[in-house]
Amino acid sequence: MLFDLAETADLLALDIVQRALVAAAVLGLVAGVVGPLVVTRKMSFAVHGTSELAFTGGAAALLLGVGVGYGAVLGAVLAALLLGLLGRRDTERDSVIGAVLAFGLGLGVLFLWLYPGRAANKMGLLVGQPIGIQPTDLWVLIACAVVVLVAMALLYRPLLFASVDPDVALARGVPTRTLNWVFAVLVGMATALGVQVVGALLVLSLMITPAAAAARVTASPLRATLLAVAFAEVAVLGGIVLSLAPGVPVSAFVTAISFAIYVVCRVVGRSRNRVV
Repeated sequence: MLFDLAETADLLALDIVQRALVAAAVLGLVAGVVGPLVVTRKMSFAVHGTSELAFTGGAAALLLGVGVGYGAVLGAVLAALLLGLLGRRDTERDSVIGAVLAFGLGLGVLFLWLYPGRAANKMGLLVGQPIGIQPTDLWVLIACAVVVLVAMALLYRPLLFASVDPDVALARGVPTRTLNWVFAVLVGMATALGVQVVGALLVLSLMITPAAAAARVTASPLRATLLAVAFAEVAVLGGIVLSLAPGVPVSAFVTAISFAIYVVCRVVGRSRNRVV
């Protein structure tokens, strides 16, 4: 049986599973808060590029025998800074992201090839391994999440203004360039949180898809954020619970749930537009 309720209940009582659920809940909250601004700023490709450098940092940390979470955060923040430094012009941003993405993925693959440990640890960086999260990793994740959420709370209004109409925001004295750098770092930290849960290759399923789904059913920034958080939590927590008994990689369920929510929101949004 693909989903055994009794076996799933037994697994949910384990400390490692409960730790994974806490990590997933934190990730869902951060992804839901950051995601709508990422979608508004059309930074989906940048998130993908950042996730590749988070993967590279995590692979380097794995090779060196230090916490994967530390390496993922360092790699993601470095990626954000590189993308901000090299991609200042809109016309060259996509090519810069593509170059950084390819470099990061290639370097990460080299680090994994050099790593002599278990193959499961290698695959975990690519497709997620929330059950393998250690207490130290959880505290790193929570600390990074607090930094991102506090910064978003303090900077949300100017960030939203600069995201919706950057030219007017600049004319009104909003430091858009500084905000762009700060937001890029916040996105990098948020992306790094997703590496151990859903993996570097599928982090878009939480950073982008829930926010894109929310944008289909509401134009209100507040409602979009609340919906994005709810969608992200349902996807990541539901994905972990469904993956427990069959032992399937969690990313398969997370991406499926997230995409299903997106499709439903598209249908609902299109139906509303027809009625209007």
